[in-house]
Amino acid sequence: MTIGIGLLGLGTVGAGVAAILATPSGRHPLVGELELRRVAVRDLNRPRTVELAAELLSTDPEAVVDDPAVDIVVEVMGGLEPARSLILRAIAAGKPVVTANKAVIARYGEEIAAAAARSGVYVLIEAAVGGGIPIIEPLKQSLGANRIQRVSGIINGTTNYILSRMAAEGAAYPEVLADAQRLGYAEADPAADVQGGDAADKIAILAGLAYGGPVPREAIPTEGIDQLDARDIAYAEQLGYVVKLLAVAQAMPGDQAEQLLDVRVHPTLLPKAHPLAGVNGVNNAILVEGDPVGQVMFYGPGAGAGPTASAVVADILNIAGIRQATGGGGTQAPLDPLLAAGSWRDCRLVESAVTSHRNYLRLRTSDRAGVIGAIGTCFGEAGVSIQSIVQFETQSAGGAEIVVITHEVCEANFRQALAAIEALTDVQAVAACLRTL
Repeated sequence: MTIGIGLLGLGTVGAGVAAILATPSGRHPLVGELELRRVAVRDLNRPRTVELAAELLSTDPEAVVDDPAVDIVVEVMGGLEPARSLILRAIAAGKPVVTANKAVIARYGEEIAAAAARSGVYVLIEAAVGGGIPIIEPLKQSLGANRIQRVSGIINGTTNYILSRMAAEGAAYPEVLADAQRLGYAEADPAADVQGGDAADKIAILAGLAYGGPVPREAIPTEGIDQLDARDIAYAEQLGYVVKLLAVAQAMPGDQAEQLLDVRVHPTLLPKAHPLAGVNGVNNAILVEGDPVGQVMFYGPGAGAGPTASAVVADILNIAGIRQATGGGGTQAPLDPLLAAGSWRDCRLVESAVTSHRNYLRLRTSDRAGVIGAIGTCFGEAGVSIQSIVQFETQSAGGAEIVVITHEVCEANFRQALAAIEALTDVQAVAACLRTL
């Protein structure tokens, strides 16, 4: 039974998908049942890495969606619009959708899921997070027996490449970013990556799946690496840590009917023994902690034509298998509640002030007796326990840099201490403030 595929986009990922479909030999037999019927492109004459018959190409994506020969719509064009509208159009036509579009799912996932449920079709999104790493389906299915306590991950390859280089070479951020752009790891406009937006999209999706309800993307506190100083990476290394851009979703105590969550993206100091600390280069890794499974980690290439196309085709095969088992359209049978993964409770983000965590703080101060004591007093009066406090030499005469790592403390208490420290005459500036595991 041949299954017609309509492909929206023939860029890096789209070309990878087309290449897999064109070479089924040695792959699962179902791949041989998939046939590329129509492909939407912006420019018919653009050179491409995969050769396709001219009659397959169209500059009208709606015509691809509407083509009766297309059974499954694959959206890999990216961006919010027209991707969202095309996904909804396919759903309304009773066609299942596979998408790698994390921005659309993070912002409109609830709308898309509701439309899919009404139409009785699947929308599968394995490629939206982690490239070739299988994480979406494990969260929906394999880990379904668990109470998920925490999901944390390095889920942006661009920033991980930059931080890995800065740590290994002591290089400054602008220098490494320029290299990343030259090598194709970073876009000409890297803002979505280096300011944390891409990671925030992905953790919104993972949190929604892990905890059973939509997470408002716009409410996620997000901090990138574009303001990170190489000095803090060097100091962290001396203190036994590495710095990574971490995306975190953590369950908080509360009513079971409404799951309270702490979801955030920010540079984080990880102890060198932490499972995520050794993830370098453009690789991604996601650590899931649950009851009763404990810790499981998913690791691999987080982007690129091959890994992402692998995840896209895996989703297509899931749908193809269902169609084969149901003898055709596959929409007559009820949707598999694990594969479809609808919401089953409300989720709400807590205020940052009530969260607890450890902190790294770098202060520029006068090099005078009693400064460290005064800083310690500010922490003590706010109920903040200090794990370590170290003074580093500086090039400026009469100046010092003091680095503090706290024990776990409520954010409100830490902010109280920070305000008191900033008011000290001998404290010239709070140079850096990072979270620490």
